[in-house]
Parts: sequence; structure tokens; C-alpha cells
Amino acid sequence: MKNIISKIILSGLVVGTVGLVSAQKIDAKAKKILDDVTANYNSKKNSYFKFSFGSGVNGQISKTEPGIYYVAGDKYKLKIMETEQIFDGNKIYNINTEDMEVTIAKPNGSAAMFSPINYLTTYRKDYNVSYNGKKTVDGVSADFIKLTPVKNNGLEAVYIFVNSAKKQMLKLEQHGNNKDVAVIAIKEYKENQNLDPNMFIFDKNKFKNYIITEL
Repeated sequence: MKNIISKIILSGLVVGTVGLVSAQKIDAKAKKILDDVTANYNSKKNSYFKFSFGSGVNGQISKTEPGIYYVAGDKYKLKIMETEQIFDGNKIYNINTEDMEVTIAKPNGSAAMFSPINYLTTYRKDYNVSYNGKKTVDGVSADFIKLTPVKNNGLEAVYIFVNSAKKQMLKLEQHGNNKDVAVIAIKEYKENQNLDPNMFIFDKNKFKNYIITEL
């Protein structure tokens, strides 16, 4: 599980060998649903997601772990197991409490971080988008949207399930070409909370015994 977290949560999904690029196709209905969700989240001062992170192969989830995600504007904090990632709007701080290591880097334009909302923006240029009807997710009728990459990035498809009435995401599935699958299922959502002003600030003084590497 730790290796999967490191690959998907911390390192992001680095774009692989570029294949032939075809004209991007975006279904109008699917686009409106995704844009409505994006506008809803962007209208909030901040948002909080409590979720379960599942991983496995061949479409079957074998392990799950709880996670939390805070976002305010372009800043965010993501925590799963012994890993934490902070983006302060300038740099990404990957913190591994088990190994007592911190890696600091500028965002990589060729990587897509696997978070509850990252595909709401990356779909606009990186994916073909289709509307696939309705599915039931935890008893809720959800709109099912499929993203397929316009060029090779290591993914076969991404599935997004949306509660259109509330304009909120319910679940996100990421299926790799190697048959790996990763799933984020939203369990709780809150908005416009009074957050600690230091929520998205990395304080080196708290990690004096850690190995800190700046790339």
C-alpha cells in the first residue's frame, strides 16, 4: 500500500511516452456537469473532503485507507496514512512521517496529482470526455462520466461519478494501462470552514529531525 501511495499520491502520474494525438472530443452534457461541479467548489472559500482511498488490480479493490483533503483557491493539503502533501501555491511539500523525509519541489506540469478534484481542471486539455448515463453510488443516483486520455499518459480511463443535484463529486476511479486501479470515494464534505491560517504553510521547524531534500 505504501508503494502505491508513493506512486499515486506523492509523485503524481507522470506522463509517459507520447502517442499520436487525435482531436479532443468532449460531450456537451458531460462538460456542463463537470463545469457545474467546478464552479460550485470554486465559489467556496474553502472545501474539505473526507474520503476512502482504495487500490487494487483488474478493477478489484484490495486495500482501502482513509484520507482527508483541504483546498482553498490553488492551495491544498492532502493526507493519507503516513504521507502528507502541502501545496502553498508555489511549492509542493511531500512529507513522509514513517521514513522521516520531506521532499520539496515546484509543480510538474507533466504530472496530474490524484486528488478528489484534480480531474475537474485537467480534463479540459488532456482527455476525451463522454457521458455514460446514470449509476447508483452508495444509494445516490449519479451521473457517470468517462475520461480517456488524448495521448498516452499511463492511464486507460478515469471514471467520475457526480451528484448533479448538489453539484458534488461522489467517486473517482482511475484505471491504469497496467490494470492498476485507484479509487477515491467521498465520505464527507464540508465548505467555508474557519481554517487555521497556517493550514497550507510548511514549517521546517516542525521537521528538524527529518531529511529535507529540495529538488
